[in-house]
Amino acid sequence: MADLTGKHVAIIATNGFEQSELMEPLKALRDAHADVDIVSLQPGEIRGWKEKDWGDSIKVDKTVDEVSPTDYDAVFIPGGQINPDLLRVNDKAVRFVHDMFEAKKPIGAICHGPWVLIEAGVAKGLTATSYKSIKTDMKNAGANWVEQDVVVDQGVVTSRYPGDLPAFCSKLIEEIGEGRHEQRHVA
Repeated sequence: MADLTGKHVAIIATNGFEQSELMEPLKALRDAHADVDIVSLQPGEIRGWKEKDWGDSIKVDKTVDEVSPTDYDAVFIPGGQINPDLLRVNDKAVRFVHDMFEAKKPIGAICHGPWVLIEAGVAKGLTATSYKSIKTDMKNAGANWVEQDVVVDQGVVTSRYPGDLPAFCSKLIEEIGEGRHEQRHVA
């Protein structure tokens, strides 16, 4: 696994993030020695969604008002249905993801997280995957949607659901360690 010492990663999330889809990548990133901030819409804490009910809360480190793409080497968007739906209607969250893409910094998105990629205008022309229920949304946004456990294109790492987390975390850490690639590639 890559050593991410010196790398600063934003996990952008709000209430309703899929519990495992935030906590497992957070642990993997920290185990790789990355400095990770939970960035949200409001200060305080955000609460996860675990299966059929609310899950654990996690402390917010910074709000979208307090961050800039120049502060981070990468951004990750956890899934769940609620979290990305709330993020994609927040102009500052969408702008942050857009600006990270334009700065050619790695981006991770799992499950419904690619909704934010669509809203940020970065899905067009991207080979990616997502939870199957937003496959049509991805295609309508101009993405080349594929059914794979993890896909990397233009430094954007996408996966479908919690079962893909081991492959997703590994590939996200690899991309952050290498920095974003100019050429397109699919893993």
